Amino acid sequence: MSQDPLLLVLVGPTASGKSTLALQLAEALGGEIVSCDSVAVYQGMDIGAAKPTAEEQTRVRHHMIHVLPPSAEYTAGNYGRAARTAIREIAERGKIPIVAGGTGLYLRALLDGLSPMPARDEALRDRLRALQARRGNAALHRLLRRLDPVAAGRIHPNDASKLIRAIEVSMASRTPLTNAWQQQPPTPLEGYHVMQFGLAPPRESLYARIDARCAAMFERGLMEETAALLQRYGDGCRALESLGYAQATAVLRGETTLQHAIIEAQQGHRNYAKRQGTWFRKDRRIEWLACFGEEAASEILRRLEDSNLASEKRF
Repeated sequence: MSQDPLLLVLVGPTASGKSTLALQLAEALGGEIVSCDSVAVYQGMDIGAAKPTAEEQTRVRHHMIHVLPPSAEYTAGNYGRAARTAIREIAERGKIPIVAGGTGLYLRALLDGLSPMPARDEALRDRLRALQARRGNAALHRLLRRLDPVAAGRIHPNDASKLIRAIEVSMASRTPLTNAWQQQPPTPLEGYHVMQFGLAPPRESLYARIDARCAAMFERGLMEETAALLQRYGDGCRALESLGYAQATAVLRGETTLQHAIIEAQQGHRNYAKRQGTWFRKDRRIEWLACFGEEAASEILRRLEDSNLASEKRF
């Protein structure tokens, strides 16, 4: 059996119950939670990011939430470095780090590392966004296909953010993105016994929960939260392009109705859940559980016990 400290990783689509499961396991095992969510890192983006409540944060210590203001840029590389520090400090305190979230690239940066890449070029990004506005995502995908056919084959034609980043890296480094990865291989996380569990509840039930949660976000004050963020950080705040916030912003600008915004947010989150499932299913290290998070804790504890990795604490 590995003598390395245990690192638990909980993944799955949005609304599958990762946060609830992480809380249950943290209380059962004496752990601390490390969020793996690209929106939860931002301060003030609480309702739309479905952050743990104040009471939940009191019960279990959380990391990698409320990290920086929405006006700041934050990359997967930034997250990977900071999350590794948090995990090391948790383990040094004799606690079990429990990573929970659904941002696949952030998790890759944490566990597998990312190749060093050129810094963001905002002027180039603005030109690429202008191209996207004029001619759509297909134009970005065609450009990337000329620069790096391999990367173009791996990135979905509608994933504008990844297309822009791949083009940016290829142009800044004067070499295809895939070549840059090969020339500067990433550094994986070492020194931990990593166990990854994925939640895969039935699709119809998941989509029903997604729809209910989206509607509840608006009822709980997503419009007011978005208005306050816009007043403080302005219309150019890119973090507010995230799901939920983008639709709330459109209502505030008079571009759509509240009812239509909720429907769009629900559809956007369902689409996102599908992309998350596709991303995580490619990782053969993940052990899948066909249920929601609140139903999974006992099974994970049983598997840890079978592996002699669970503590003596139980529910």
